Amino acid sequence: MMIKAIDKILNRITMYRLVVYELAFLLLVAFIMGFFGVFPVNPIFLVFSVAFIFSVSWIVNKIFARMFEVPSNPESTWITALILALIISPPTLWIDMQYLPLAFWASAVAIASKYILAIRKKHVFNPVAFGVAATSVVLGLSASWWIGTLPMVPFVLIGGLLIVRKIRRFDLWFAFIGVFTVGIAFYYFGRGLDVVRSLSQALLYAPTFFFATVMLTEPMTTPPSKLLRVLYGALVGLLFLPNVNIGSFYFTPELALLVGNVFSYLVSPKYKLNLKLKRVVRLSRDVYEFAFASDRPVSFRPGQYMEWTLAHSHPDSRSVRRFFTLASSPTERELSIGVKFYEPGSTFKKAMLAMSTGKSIVASEIAGDFTLPKNKNKKLVFIAGGIGVTPFRSMIQYLLHNREARPITLLYFNKTPNDAVYSDIFERAKKELGIKTVYSYSDDGVHLSPEALSALFAQTVKREVPDFLERKFYISGPQAMVTSYKAILRGIGVKRSKIKTDYFPGFV
Repeated sequence: MMIKAIDKILNRITMYRLVVYELAFLLLVAFIMGFFGVFPVNPIFLVFSVAFIFSVSWIVNKIFARMFEVPSNPESTWITALILALIISPPTLWIDMQYLPLAFWASAVAIASKYILAIRKKHVFNPVAFGVAATSVVLGLSASWWIGTLPMVPFVLIGGLLIVRKIRRFDLWFAFIGVFTVGIAFYYFGRGLDVVRSLSQALLYAPTFFFATVMLTEPMTTPPSKLLRVLYGALVGLLFLPNVNIGSFYFTPELALLVGNVFSYLVSPKYKLNLKLKRVVRLSRDVYEFAFASDRPVSFRPGQYMEWTLAHSHPDSRSVRRFFTLASSPTERELSIGVKFYEPGSTFKKAMLAMSTGKSIVASEIAGDFTLPKNKNKKLVFIAGGIGVTPFRSMIQYLLHNREARPITLLYFNKTPNDAVYSDIFERAKKELGIKTVYSYSDDGVHLSPEALSALFAQTVKREVPDFLERKFYISGPQAMVTSYKAILRGIGVKRSKIKTDYFPGFV
């Protein structure tokens, strides 16, 4: 019950806003501990440090956003400034000549790197890591990573794991922690030293958990698929080890991350697109399709998603960024998304609905493993709830274009027949490819308990897909529905390995 309650709260907060809250909370905890003498940080100088780094970051971001004529993303600037304030020790004097040049140049370089070190408008390196590393090389001044101390560990770990859970990146987190832990144990055990003590020092008296939950998981510089994320986490975990060196050269946390960023860039799609709105089509009472023109071809796999940024005035807590699955097929010239509008609507979606033809939106970070299997003979069941049908529209349109018949059954759940969208595509697929679509509606005037709804879903699967135990299931829709249907499928004998669920950061 507690996990469900946590997920319900997390689903109402975008990933970026959650990171802002977590970082601000850590600074607040450090301030309180410093005030009561529990933590060796002067609370007044901590406030000064946050204000100084924020000011430099904000001014530099404004300058470069205007120079490069791109929308300014305030949350990205906040996150960069907050992380820097947590890893650069506050000054001990008002005029601290160790602190001031380090904080100034690390902040300025971190923000500037987002614009200057960008290929096709996509920044390559984690900004904080690059800013700190560059300042260390040029000025010989290094970040202390003061957040990595024992009193802060519970707060870092709990808040950090909420971020990891929100963005479903436990694969990356476990790969990093696993390689790092094994590396520490192997090194010290081989030298006859106390492994338990060494591990506690490495995990509890170092910035390991902060690094792994906040910096390593930054979406813009991590790979798009699970396997690549595991390799990325393992590589950074290896370089993060204190004993890894090349001759007399030893890796710092920021250098370990920068090397990982290079790997991520080499294996990831290089897209950050400035798209122009071509048209908006109302598909149902509260679902609209937005079609955009791109100035260059875009390569992706049917079922993948992108991050969409729409700058607008006075954004609410759900910010200026969203993740939407591409409803279009890679074979179509336009990029399109299906968007469901709720009341009360977010400022993002209100701004989106108010867009006129020709207006721009930024799309980046093609990612996701919710894609068709390579085996064309694999029997599949697509289960869609409401607007969760968009990845299936992309997949089926792709199959239609290539005249590729596959053994697929689509179970499409909505409240009423008027809520179903893309029916024309699915009917065409039925005639040309033999893909079966079954529509199910819940709003028939009869109130059913959760148990009855579960039984009804199980009956539908068994009735419409008699060979369901031989098939692989794809589930896409609201997170509560995905979780519920996955549990029901497990209850009727479907193996966990045969269930694939759609998820991307910031579902709302």
